[in-house]
Amino acid sequence: QDEMKQVSAILKENGVALPPASPEPPAADLKDIPPGARFLDPDVAASAAAQNAAGLVTCSKIMGQSIREDIAMMFGQFHISKAATGAKYLRLLKNKGWLIPPPLHLQKHQDA
Repeated sequence: QDEMKQVSAILKENGVALPPASPEPPAADLKDIPPGARFLDPDVAASAAAQNAAGLVTCSKIMGQSIREDIAMMFGQFHISKAATGAKYLRLLKNKGWLIPPPLHLQKHQDA
């Protein structure tokens, strides 16, 4: 939310019209969602981590393409924050046993 406020403020200062905001989703009670329709915690965590990683890439791209130092630095701060969040997601996924590493690929050496 803080990032959105900062970007909105910069856009307003520079006369860029903001798109209309999406309406807030309705509040839901977990008890009202049938068990088969709920997202599982590992899936939610993996999706959140992937979205965070996409945000890192976006921040890097904006930093690299920016011609204004203040904008590049602002997105640099966002990048640092997202990197710290990514580390927390990685720790959570490992601690919960939700991170499934790919199988090791071992090459067999053939004698010629």
